[in-house]
Amino acid sequence: MTSHAWQTGRVEIAGPPMVPPPVPSAVKALASDDRIRAVWLNGLGGLTFEFTAPDATRRFAKWAPAGSGLDLDAERVRIEWAASFTAVPRVLAAGSDADGQWMLTAGLPGDTAVGASFQASPERRLLAVRGIARGLRMLHDTLPVDACPFSWSVTHRLAEARARGLTPPTTLDTPPAVDRLVVCHGDACAPNTLLAADGTVTGHVDLGSLGLADRWADIAVSAWSTEWNYGPGYESAFLEAYGIAPDTERLAYYRALWDAT
Repeated sequence: MTSHAWQTGRVEIAGPPMVPPPVPSAVKALASDDRIRAVWLNGLGGLTFEFTAPDATRRFAKWAPAGSGLDLDAERVRIEWAASFTAVPRVLAAGSDADGQWMLTAGLPGDTAVGASFQASPERRLLAVRGIARGLRMLHDTLPVDACPFSWSVTHRLAEARARGLTPPTTLDTPPAVDRLVVCHGDACAPNTLLAADGTVTGHVDLGSLGLADRWADIAVSAWSTEWNYGPGYESAFLEAYGIAPDTERLAYYRALWDAT
């Protein structure tokens, strides 16, 4: 039930907090009288809180501590753009204070693809893997390349990494030729796909890096994340459900790029 987040050469584990974290004052104010539950902690200290109202309506607040390097405003802009074309969270409010940034969104139907119901058996895990792959293909086929103002290209990612003080290997400066340019999710790991109980995709979340790139930039990491979240042996099922043959060169390159940036 975890995803990998990479930071300065170390693998950080992202997942539900082991211990309930303190709730920032801005998040408390957003919740009003709703029940607050921390549901996700990422490798940079960002938190996601679920708010549940008395009528069971759900909202979600993302919190990025000051100095974390997370940019929720960049994610807000991408979500609002993508919302015209596909199922993503509706932004209700956003803001910042001296302690950090926050963004409040309406809940979507379905559950995260790494939820308990999809971990219950090998059959349920396989159902989730296929749902994630079909959902990613749907995203790639739906979001309009010509209208997308955001980049997630190799050049863009390497430049951002070096600006943050990272030193990606120079071998990454020569990527494989672009197979198909699409609007990539940018963090298509298993937890960021929402599924109905039957494995049908109901939406995507965590779109802070959404932008134009070769589709293999998403495919390589999304397929990789099935091993992190469900165990080995699911990659071929993922690729089959997406509808693409394995490409060992692109899989290796875009995983190395993810590692380095």
